[in-house]
Amino acid sequence: MKTKYLIPLLGLTVATHTVVAEDEYDYVETPIADQVSDLTDDDKDGVVNARDICPGTPLSAQVDNDGCGATISSEEQLQLRILFANDSYEINPIFSDQIRSMADFLAKYKSASIQIQGYASKVGDPEYNLELSKKRANAVEQELLSYDVDPKRVTIVGYGETRLEVDGDDETSHAQNRRVTATVVGLTETVVDEWTIFTIIEK
Repeated sequence: MKTKYLIPLLGLTVATHTVVAEDEYDYVETPIADQVSDLTDDDKDGVVNARDICPGTPLSAQVDNDGCGATISSEEQLQLRILFANDSYEINPIFSDQIRSMADFLAKYKSASIQIQGYASKVGDPEYNLELSKKRANAVEQELLSYDVDPKRVTIVGYGETRLEVDGDDETSHAQNRRVTATVVGLTETVVDEWTIFTIIEK
């Protein structure tokens, strides 16, 4: 049923208003959406699970469109340098603090590993010196392991007299070449917190 009303509006063009009865159209059920994607946000970082490729982001982290937190990487380095007497692989007690410090460093940086490198001077037979350099590296390894360092994180290598630190024939040069060295780099990553009005600014 349609009804038309003519409304004079002070000499203006007459407007026409049409009223349509509701029973002229069939009722259409509202379709139910088939939601396939996971629109929940388990780690509450503002990125839905379906698009979050970094689940488990810390609650306060600053995240990108993929839900990954921004991080700042930093590194710390520790070196080991132990000298030995001629034809010896016995560790002088004055170097024990170095080994203990390295053990503490490895305890702090769980993902770091260490390669202990042994050397010898060019005094004597090269093959003998190669074995001696390995014994020196092994001696340092055993003391390091005494501090409960995981053996899987430690490797040794002996270079004998093939990599001299000082190329000379005097006793001072030989003393510097009878050594064990190692360099370990520890890496850390810190998650950047998202700035809010509650962020405290330190002065």
